[in-house]
Amino acid sequence: MSTAKKILTRARRHNRIRARVTGTATRPRLAVFRSNTALYAQVIDDVAGKTLVAIDTRKLAGAKPIERAIAAGTALAEKVKALGLDTIVFDRGGFTYAGSIAALADAARAAGLKF
Repeated sequence: MSTAKKILTRARRHNRIRARVTGTATRPRLAVFRSNTALYAQVIDDVAGKTLVAIDTRKLAGAKPIERAIAAGTALAEKVKALGLDTIVFDRGGFTYAGSIAALADAARAAGLKF
């Protein structure tokens, strides 16, 4: 599969997911994006159009991407809980739920977030 085809199919998956997943003030959306070098996650209130918390793995400790994703998930969960929220909706952004995406989600769950 060509690179253009991979990007197009991921965008289609992302659009299908976004049609079903919406964040509110009481249950915001955890959106994840994976680039070649880093993993970005943000908690979004879609009703107000505001990003509540954002984090990335560029400056986190860890030699491997999975280790950095676990650190990001834990730090993100702590920031979200500091806002008084504990339930979120997970938006994997069209990416397969495996590897660093799954590691971030599992770490956030282990740190106390419910989704």
